[in-house]
Amino acid sequence: MSIGIILASHGEFAKGVRQSGSMLFGNPEKVEVITFMPGEGPEDLSKKYQEAIEKFSPEDQILFLVDLWGGSPFNEANRIFEQNQETTGIIAGLNLPILIQAYAEQMDPEQTAKQAVINILKEIKTTGIKVRPDELQTHYSTPTQVVNKKSSFMPEGTVVGDGKLRVAFARIDSRLVHGQVASAWTKEVRPDRIIVVSDRVSKDELRKKLLKQAAPSGVPVNIVPIKKMVEVLNDTRFGGQKIFFLFENPQEAVIAIESGVPIKNLNVGGMVHSEGKTLISKAIAVDHEDIVAFNHLKELGVELEVRQLPSNSKENIFKLIENAHLK
Repeated sequence: MSIGIILASHGEFAKGVRQSGSMLFGNPEKVEVITFMPGEGPEDLSKKYQEAIEKFSPEDQILFLVDLWGGSPFNEANRIFEQNQETTGIIAGLNLPILIQAYAEQMDPEQTAKQAVINILKEIKTTGIKVRPDELQTHYSTPTQVVNKKSSFMPEGTVVGDGKLRVAFARIDSRLVHGQVASAWTKEVRPDRIIVVSDRVSKDELRKKLLKQAAPSGVPVNIVPIKKMVEVLNDTRFGGQKIFFLFENPQEAVIAIESGVPIKNLNVGGMVHSEGKTLISKAIAVDHEDIVAFNHLKELGVELEVRQLPSNSKENIFKLIENAHLK
């Protein structure tokens, strides 16, 4: 059993929101799009729903994400729901946060449509709409609780668990905390904390603030210089925490690993193009210094993979460099 998702809207809105979702979460299977276009009637819409449903397995649950309560796409989905209430669910008000959360729910092979609706509503209630100025947020939702911050309130020398943090995932991404990280990778890795390790970024107060604002709900983000990261490694108050490490470039990853950060596997997710760099894939641009750093990481025994999203196939960084005729 799994969940099939049907996105339905007036016009091509559903098609557009799926395209946006693919930039953050890839293209999950069992997702169908229905567009209700000018000049079409209920019979046309009913046929589209039926064709979409037939693409799923008979045992699949179905989650309908429609644009507007009471509109034609909703009404047709509701008709199907009334006949299959145990295996279907509907959410009206389709937007990108709802779609991303629906994709996350779909990853659980035992998930039901009803439970998916419950989980999506819980998530969207606290994170789906956020505003600036920050104080206005209280008009919409109650403040979210930040978990796994025990170390901030414990006296120095306290030992939690075995006193050692865990490396849940490590990634090179010049954008650091952004949609792919906050949505797809955090949901895949499920870390207790994200730590951005960067001497340069740790000195940039504005960027630090923006990165923390981009953090996924319930997962604190820390931005620290490499020296401070080494201190954190020896801080027993972080014992047992699963850490998602982010590096802006491979050079800082080399320094951190040589300083004792126990990273054995490193994901290369994105390195923006700039003057002097060469694109070796759609998301990665490198120069000679980057290539030297990647070779150094290899010598340190670090396994490197190129992958933007969890759903992407892994690629070999050195093969991409070779194909671009770089040394």
